[in-house]
Amino acid sequence: MTFTIAFLIAFLASFGLRHWLAQRQMRFVAKHRDSVPAEFAEKVTLAEHQKAADYTIAKLRLGVLENGVSAIILIGFTLLGGLQILNISLSQLLGDGITQQIALLGSIAIISGIVDLPFSWYKQFHLEERFGFNRMGKQLFFIDMIKGLGVGAAIGIPLLWVILSLMAKAGDLWWLWAWVVLTVFSLLMQWIFPSFIAPLFNKFQPLPDGALKTQIEALLARCEFASQGLFVMDGSKRSAHGNAFFAGMGKAKRIVFFDTLIEKLNPGEVEAVLAHELGHFKCKHIRKRLLVSFALSFGMFALLGWISTQVWFYTDLGVMPNLNGYNGGLALALFMLVSPVFSFFFTPLASIASRKHEYEADGFAATKSSAKDLISALVKLYQDNASTLTPDPIYTAFYSSHPPAPLRIANLQRQS
Repeated sequence: MTFTIAFLIAFLASFGLRHWLAQRQMRFVAKHRDSVPAEFAEKVTLAEHQKAADYTIAKLRLGVLENGVSAIILIGFTLLGGLQILNISLSQLLGDGITQQIALLGSIAIISGIVDLPFSWYKQFHLEERFGFNRMGKQLFFIDMIKGLGVGAAIGIPLLWVILSLMAKAGDLWWLWAWVVLTVFSLLMQWIFPSFIAPLFNKFQPLPDGALKTQIEALLARCEFASQGLFVMDGSKRSAHGNAFFAGMGKAKRIVFFDTLIEKLNPGEVEAVLAHELGHFKCKHIRKRLLVSFALSFGMFALLGWISTQVWFYTDLGVMPNLNGYNGGLALALFMLVSPVFSFFFTPLASIASRKHEYEADGFAATKSSAKDLISALVKLYQDNASTLTPDPIYTAFYSSHPPAPLRIANLQRQS
């Protein structure tokens, strides 16, 4: 019962903290809804500022409801015996073994997807629609969902089979071999995703010849950055939001612009946004994040390797393991359900590191491109994406991967 108490304390604390932070953010944004911050008064209209406030609050309200439902599902799977019932039912149907354990994990994923479906639907066709961001039709929504399920099954089932087989046959150090497999898989996905998976969902066209391409190629030359190509993605068929990103690693690196980004920004602003993204690469942020993720996954697998052998881990979470048989999938399921409750409290550490990287990437962009153009681009993106200019400081410190708009732009102005 000791772990039950620890889990309940962490669960209540994390749920309460999520709710408190969301309420703080909603109150703070609402309080500053009727006044544009002075530093943005000449660039952002009151109507745009209020739209951003309303959009932020609407997303937060939906998030509060999602968190509540997720909490109920988590307790239902664990302490109320849902996972135990599912495990026994599948065992009776399929017998004990790896197939049954894969089915258990797959069933949890399907149940979670079904629970999440109404929220995804509401967000896309009500919330995003209400604020003018949705460009996705209902047919495309379901096509994406079916493709996602197919890709997930094609990749996830073989990977699970390998990991569960290692858990069954590789001895006490199975977790180390499983970590190696997952690490290699993650690196392979950096190459597989842009080349084979992303094209299943979007069209990628080479950036047309012209002033923008010439300007971008000059930037790449200044930064000594070699890529597989410059591409434009048809993000507009789903959303009005704009973005740019890198995909792949090594010789498979490609630079991708949303078509919506190119529509909204002038060439100088697009160059500045790309310079910021190049800053992440040149400052080795991507490599550092990968190494940190591998180190964290090493620790998590080591913990799983130990905790999966402890009977109390199962019984204190409402599950009776097979004392004379195989519990690989059951251990994975419990660990994936429960570990986020505890890891949530480390969120601010990741947020601090991410914000530091954003400032560094902005500094690189100011050096290699134009701080003035990046400021102009950011203001347009804040406007077009309805991002609030007045976030709650505590909410920002806990969650935000990017610095708040006023601080970020003030930092760029000092470098212009």
